[in-house]
Amino acid sequence: MKNKIYEKELEKLHVELVKLQQWVVAKGLKVCIVFEGRDGAGKGGCIKAICERVSPRIFRVVALPAPTERQKSQMYIQRYIEHFPAAGEIAIFDRSWYNRAGVERVMGFANDAQVERFLQQAPSFEKSMVESGIILLKYWLEVSEEEQERRLASRIDDGRKIWKLSPMDLKSFSKWYDYSRARDAMFAATDTPWAPWYVLRSDDKKRARLNVIEHLLRHIPYEDMKREKVKLPKRQDSEDYVEPDYPYKYVTEHSWGADKA
Repeated sequence: MKNKIYEKELEKLHVELVKLQQWVVAKGLKVCIVFEGRDGAGKGGCIKAICERVSPRIFRVVALPAPTERQKSQMYIQRYIEHFPAAGEIAIFDRSWYNRAGVERVMGFANDAQVERFLQQAPSFEKSMVESGIILLKYWLEVSEEEQERRLASRIDDGRKIWKLSPMDLKSFSKWYDYSRARDAMFAATDTPWAPWYVLRSDDKKRARLNVIEHLLRHIPYEDMKREKVKLPKRQDSEDYVEPDYPYKYVTEHSWGADKA
């Protein structure tokens, strides 16, 4: 997809996301969006595209670090609950409680009994979420082996992306089929009528971002909130104000790109 087409379509969707934001606030809706998938599947890019033109106070991104020793002693789901949306909020989880069914299972941070208990309890827990009024959307980003390898390899020598390549990513890279088995078991246990999994093909990043925004807009009922036309008020008169002769410390202004003109 050419950038011009992508930017044009994304702009249209951003306008709709702003309308959704206004509706969520006005009606006190509670929305929870979960993004899961393998390393390099494009979760961060999708979330960035969603949040680019909306308020971070309404669209809250939740990306929790590894649990502390205290959190490890708590009920597993406990540290996620405190980040659930209140009225007028949309909480977007960049990885979620499904860590237990994915990375924790594959990398040995949770034993079989813990994983099975989670898979048994998750549907009931999510049913209670939905019954409490939370709109829950769960997305699994499906990336191919070839595309994942290309993306992870591209991070090695790119100073802008090297932070994305953690030791955990390197360890998990070789466990493709272990992750496949974990995904299959997760879907079998937690793909329910009240909280289904939606699979987003993400080899094409631009199309994936457009597709997921269009999808969530269709699955969260909203209307265009009519508002009065905005008009800037007249500025106050300067009266006796005089700019001070103050030694401001200005940021250096470089002639960016002048050498290539």
